[in-house]
Amino acid sequence: MTKLKLSTILDDKPVKITVELPAPVFRDLQAYAAVLAKANGGTASPEPGKLIVPMIQRFMASDRAFSKTRRQENAPVQG
Repeated sequence: MTKLKLSTILDDKPVKITVELPAPVFRDLQAYAAVLAKANGGTASPEPGKLIVPMIQRFMASDRAFSKTRRQENAPVQG
């Protein structure tokens, strides 16, 4: 079985944004959605746009430098 970085996409209230993607990136999103649907036993692929938020969340959560900087910025000031 394929080990993907994403799992089931939750059906959450959407927020509209406009993002311009290069065509190859959009095609990769479509392909990822198809593989994700197959991996989750479904037949209908999720809307490619619904993959963007979980991908960004997963990326930021796994970025150690971002996490470290964020922890340092949120640390209480001693004085």
